[in-house]
Amino acid sequence: MQAMDIEKVNSMDFGEFVDVFGNVIERCPLIAAAVWSQRPFSNLEDLEKHFFAFIDALPQSGQEGILRCHPDLAGRELQRGTLTAESQREQRSAGLTSLGADERLRLAELNAQYRARFGFPFVLAARLSDPAAVRRELARRLHRPPAQELRTALGEVKKIGHLRLADLLGAHSARR
Repeated sequence: MQAMDIEKVNSMDFGEFVDVFGNVIERCPLIAAAVWSQRPFSNLEDLEKHFFAFIDALPQSGQEGILRCHPDLAGRELQRGTLTAESQREQRSAGLTSLGADERLRLAELNAQYRARFGFPFVLAARLSDPAAVRRELARRLHRPPAQELRTALGEVKKIGHLRLADLLGAHSARR
């Protein structure tokens, strides 16, 4: 998709907006639907602020629900080819699509331990990482207190959303 400007975003009807921005937060088009009603947006940062304010306003169960919409990194969905286009690109850029069997198995074990401990999948802005860093971060975060890990995971959701919005609006200088 070609990058667009904020005027184009503000002129979108509801259906088009949800089609384009429905996966800024992985598999959560309802958030895009809620954000649409906040138009007009002054710029990318304003649009992003509305997405993140929606997440922040949710009760903990809703925030955990957002996390549960994310796939395991290098997990079953990748193997089956059922990732969203965005997740596929992100996992590919992190080198997670070309792991050997041993690496995949080790990540699967860590992902399962993480999910058992926290009740949601490990979320990381994969395109800012590589396989070794993913494994290290997963092992490190596995032992955190649940409240701290929830905050960290939601921060990663926001990093992913930030990068996806920057892709859509052509703002590639905006990396955090």
